[in-house]
Amino acid sequence: MREVAMRYNRTARLLHWGTAFIVLLIIALGIWIAQAPPEDEALKLRLYNIHESFGITILLVTLFRLFWRWRHPPPPVTPPLPGWMRKVATANHSAFYVLLIVQPVVGLMATNAWGFPLTAFGLVPIPSPIGRNEALAPTLSAIHDTIGLTLAALVAVHAGAALWHHFVRRDNTLRRMTG
Repeated sequence: MREVAMRYNRTARLLHWGTAFIVLLIIALGIWIAQAPPEDEALKLRLYNIHESFGITILLVTLFRLFWRWRHPPPPVTPPLPGWMRKVATANHSAFYVLLIVQPVVGLMATNAWGFPLTAFGLVPIPSPIGRNEALAPTLSAIHDTIGLTLAALVAVHAGAALWHHFVRRDNTLRRMTG
């Protein structure tokens, strides 16, 4: 009989913490871009390329994470969660996965709609799904900004919940993802 794992496997942990790092990096880059002086266009274009390149990376990593999670179910929380808590955690994780897929796609479409091509990390040209469309560009940018703020809020809630589980509830939620 197979023993039940008490924590996520190494690949799942690497994907989780790698995603967390890249998402925080992308958020920081987004803030930096917004604060960069308008006259320093060369800096802004470099920052945009890095931001967008990591966005494409997040899209690919998230798709792989979904595949990995499908093949490797999460270890149980000990002690088990009440039903409502399990539903909230599932909703949070589902929202993460959806937004981590939708956000880069919307960002790429916004970039293209503003008339900028994307070459990921200066190496891999990414095809334009919609082409230049200055009428649509502001709407796509606003959607991208809103999703970004929503993701930042989800990150804060997720991290706070993990700490609450560890220090208040004293279950293995956080320990399953560390080590």
